[in-house]
Amino acid sequence: MIILDSDVMIDLLRQHPPAVAWLDDLGEEEIILPGFVVMELLQGCKNKSEQTKVEKALTGVEIVWPSPETCNAALAVFAQYHLSHNLGLLDALIGQTAVALALPLHTFNRKHYKAIPRLLTVEPYSKT
Repeated sequence: MIILDSDVMIDLLRQHPPAVAWLDDLGEEEIILPGFVVMELLQGCKNKSEQTKVEKALTGVEIVWPSPETCNAALAVFAQYHLSHNLGLLDALIGQTAVALALPLHTFNRKHYKAIPRLLTVEPYSKT
């Protein structure tokens, strides 16, 4: 099981060749997305046609939501680090979801997540 951040999903939706090759190499590995990532993807759509394309691309992808305990942990991390490390609200929730699932978060936005204790981030492919 692999959990992805928005930036990686955007590369996949845009058919960025390194992202597509990486996905192809995964074989049968299950991709999961935090519900907040899906919401970010939908928020980035400019019209109904783009939204429909994103929704179609996400068919069959498991969407996971944090438990109340995970939300409480995200709140604690957010309260501790939003001022000192500029930790974003959604980043706290997404990162803490990955921690709760004991999975590394596949992202290129490592700076966004560096303040979250016990979160492992992975850059899944080369951006060049």
